[in-house]
Amino acid sequence: MNTRLVLALVMSGAVALTACGGTTKDSAGDQTGGATNAAKGDPNAALKEGLKITFLPKQVNNPYFTVAQKGAEQAGTAIKAEVKATGPSDAAASSQVTYINTAAQQKQDALVISANDANAVAPALKSARSQGLKVVTFDSDAAPDARDVFINQATSTEIAAGQVKLISEAVGGSGEIAILSATPNATNQNAWIEVMKTELAKPEYAGLKLVETAYGNDDDQTSFQKTQGLLQAHPNLKGIISPTTVGVAAAARYLSSSEYKGKVQLTGLGTPNQMRKFVQDGTVKSFSLWDPTKLGYLATHTAAALASGQITGAEGEKYQAGELGEYTVGAKGEVVLGPPTVFTKDNIDKFDF
Repeated sequence: MNTRLVLALVMSGAVALTACGGTTKDSAGDQTGGATNAAKGDPNAALKEGLKITFLPKQVNNPYFTVAQKGAEQAGTAIKAEVKATGPSDAAASSQVTYINTAAQQKQDALVISANDANAVAPALKSARSQGLKVVTFDSDAAPDARDVFINQATSTEIAAGQVKLISEAVGGSGEIAILSATPNATNQNAWIEVMKTELAKPEYAGLKLVETAYGNDDDQTSFQKTQGLLQAHPNLKGIISPTTVGVAAAARYLSSSEYKGKVQLTGLGTPNQMRKFVQDGTVKSFSLWDPTKLGYLATHTAAALASGQITGAEGEKYQAGELGEYTVGAKGEVVLGPPTVFTKDNIDKFDF
């Protein structure tokens, strides 16, 4: 994802686009996220003013993360914190390490990060935490023992099962389909793809056949070319799932001006403003996403709660997230924003992000 403002999201205690966002792969291990010591949070502690918070997306100039940053800045204004956005121009696995180290060196109070690679950033995050920096991951998690709290946009099942359902409906329940993902190491993307495969194994999806998973590296032109490659490699392809805002927009752009428009269906995770013209011209029937503004907003409030001592990241802790209300820290330090919204021609004009 960012992964475009108020969506009718149902806040759940049990999400995330991209670059989008997501959940941690099971292969991240049995490491325990959240609090790493016996200290307990004080829910009655005052929220500190003047906190310095670094916002570090997977890559800058990514529309999804631009919207998420807007939410982070809104939260910063509300809690009188200084939110500094920075980050790499590419989504390579280790491209965020320098920025993590800088945040620690600058004695920032907290870091809000969407990890490009769960393990590549872990050593730097652990070092930063040892220097007192509170770490909140959002959209795409890091290794659980390298952060304090993970803000998940929706559960993997909510996102992935929803994507399979949408493509099945679009292609009429049968045919070859492909996945156009972000980067091969993206934690959230890989988690969603694994759940998609599990969903596709169910009897109700017996008519669908996954023929390839391609990677556009969350780059517009690469994703555009990968879409073309999928169509050339699989002449019987009926549908594409692209669970990344960059990928789905690039794929839609290619399809909209090609002979495949209306013949090859597309769904994925995108913002209404990116996808509106493709829905209106019939290239895309439906797609989904959570509100990235709320995701950035919640992540920043959570960072402030950590830096103020209201929570430590331990399961069961409760805290207030401004206009979003109360949240509870779940297992492994995970907090869930809520399920995604499906956008179609009937409702897309109601949203502006």
